[in-house]
Amino acid sequence: MDKALQTMIDNMPEKTGKSLAEWKKILLGKSFVKHSEGVKYLKTEHGVTHGFANTIVTLSKEEKNTSDDLIEAQYNGKEHLIPLYEKLVEFVNTLGSDVIITPKKGSVSIIRKRQFVLIKPATKTRIDLGFKLNDKPITERLENSGPFGTMCTHRVRLSEITEIDDELKGWITESYVKSI
Repeated sequence: MDKALQTMIDNMPEKTGKSLAEWKKILLGKSFVKHSEGVKYLKTEHGVTHGFANTIVTLSKEEKNTSDDLIEAQYNGKEHLIPLYEKLVEFVNTLGSDVIITPKKGSVSIIRKRQFVLIKPATKTRIDLGFKLNDKPITERLENSGPFGTMCTHRVRLSEITEIDDELKGWITESYVKSI
């Protein structure tokens, strides 16, 4: 931890009236969709200055957002999609030792030097798989990126494990190869 952050944490009880541990307890019962909502809550409801509020929210998220927690939250109410997710991760792990799997709040980024696949439980019945496949034509199955915007160039919608076939694995592999 850098010196400035440690100083801020040390000064927190005097400047905000509570220790970091006490603030974390307060935030534990809250579930803000956005970081800024947590900051706004601390500023408006508790009179915490912006710098301290931002630090408190950031440090609170780090502890309770393990990879497993994030995946569990993504698939809450969509548990039947977990086998699809697991099969996708199993396949991308065969591509190389340089694959990094990074769960986020609403999706999982699959990264090499840059993100090459994005796995997102889009609905209760479907996973959307985003790709970076520049210059690849759009087809009925390999759609425009849709809601992924510029993060991806293409999207495939998956509802059944049988849809993780050789064609799909080929696109994942191609995206992996092009991600250097």
